[in-house]
Amino acid sequence: MLRLTGLRKTYGRIVAVDGLDLEVCAGEMFGLLGPNGAGKSTTVSLAIGLLEPDAGRVEIVGFGSPADPAVRARIGVAPQALAIYDDLSAEENLAFFGRLQGLTGRALVERVRWALDFVGLVPRARDRVSTYSGGMKRRLNLAVAVIHDPPLLLLDEPTVGVDPQSRNAIFENILALKRQGRTIVYTTHYMEEAERLCDRVGILDQGKLLALDTVPRLVASHGGKSVLIVARDGEEDRIEADDPVAELARLGPANLRGFRMERPDLEKVFLNLTGRHLRD
Repeated sequence: MLRLTGLRKTYGRIVAVDGLDLEVCAGEMFGLLGPNGAGKSTTVSLAIGLLEPDAGRVEIVGFGSPADPAVRARIGVAPQALAIYDDLSAEENLAFFGRLQGLTGRALVERVRWALDFVGLVPRARDRVSTYSGGMKRRLNLAVAVIHDPPLLLLDEPTVGVDPQSRNAIFENILALKRQGRTIVYTTHYMEEAERLCDRVGILDQGKLLALDTVPRLVASHGGKSVLIVARDGEEDRIEADDPVAELARLGPANLRGFRMERPDLEKVFLNLTGRHLRD
């Protein structure tokens, strides 16, 4: 559905995207992970035609480049920075963005009604967005992205700064869109979101794709060994082991006060590939 070939984008001396090759399959939910400054948002901007690459090509397969407005109309975007108007109501926001996408008359009215119901904002449809909570604004941001029923969605950090209830509601919305056959590219800093939602995950750093696979395969390839933490005589020992249960049996019960196991997960994969130093 989406193909990026040899994509490169620089800002002066800074290389934001560096020779990126990536294909996202139709109907897939693809997670794009990376630390701050890894190139995720630049990649999204290139994929939707907001930025022009210095080299390489973006293609919506079967339609062409998103530089073409007719091709861009097949894309829905929920950017990390909220793209809604505080002085308008949710209903007015959706009607405005629907008209920008060419919707008019009954079709526009029906899509606005559907979008409000989809994100649970019908009771507050005519209230100004400035009165909304952060979670409500995020849900409206998603509704704007789908008002024109696009087959391809790019969601850039769609749950940042929301409470657990709103976050779960957004998850349910996104999973419903996937069941309807949408292709979704999902960028996030939250490993558990990628584990829960995504069919495949790509890990990006310094503009390069470091690894791409399903979560179980990434964990198997890059997660490292399990760690057995054993408490004895007031001290804790950390022991890396392929089989922590067998290692525990080998140690025996002598002076054993307690134990626990840490198994590799996507967060450990992420840190192993991108490092543990802070990114500000």
